[in-house]
Amino acid sequence: MNSWSPQILFEDNHLLVVNKAPGEICQGDKTGDEPLPEKLKTFLKERDEKPGNVFLGVVHRLDRPASGVVVLAKTSKALERMNAQIRDREIEKTYWAIVPKRPDLAEGRLEHWLIKDQANNRSKIVRPNTSGAKLAVLTYALRASLERYHLIEVSLETGRHHQIRVQLSAIGCPIRGDLKYGSKRSNQDGSVSLHASRLRFVHPVRKDIITINAPPPPDPLWRLFVKALGET
Repeated sequence: MNSWSPQILFEDNHLLVVNKAPGEICQGDKTGDEPLPEKLKTFLKERDEKPGNVFLGVVHRLDRPASGVVVLAKTSKALERMNAQIRDREIEKTYWAIVPKRPDLAEGRLEHWLIKDQANNRSKIVRPNTSGAKLAVLTYALRASLERYHLIEVSLETGRHHQIRVQLSAIGCPIRGDLKYGSKRSNQDGSVSLHASRLRFVHPVRKDIITINAPPPPDPLWRLFVKALGET
């Protein structure tokens, strides 16, 4: 019996929503580590004693070192309808990021053109007329400050590769632990302090609005910020 157990935030016959831990991967990569969807398929097969294969489609992905809400579809119909919501930008995605520098403006809207560097698995900001560049847009607000760190809440308008990490770095606020985009030191567990905290979408079958909130990782700094926000 598989001893691994996910943190399930929501589940019905159509969807499975989990809180991804830092370090878990949403799709296979060169490390050969088992992706989260495959682990979840095994978990469901054993838990529900399913005789056949388990269908589980990934609706959206999170960077490996980040944490938070991940939605998977348990039927092809649900996957198709959730993919349409992603494509039409109808899913509200909210993230928390811990940064060592307070942003110059307490809130704002960032627009950059990004291009993905496939070989180095990173994205960079380029001129608008650059071939292959895609527009990245987000809004942010400073939510809390401690002595050495600050919590920024980000709402995504687009879903580009490493978008939040690149854009916050561009305003002088690299995310804690994110060596790839300017952090001076790594986090002890190899994570970056970026957490998909909330997702809001229309249920693909019932059509009611679903709001999912994911608690951040059990890291002392995250706990301090949750306390500062009064969200204990």
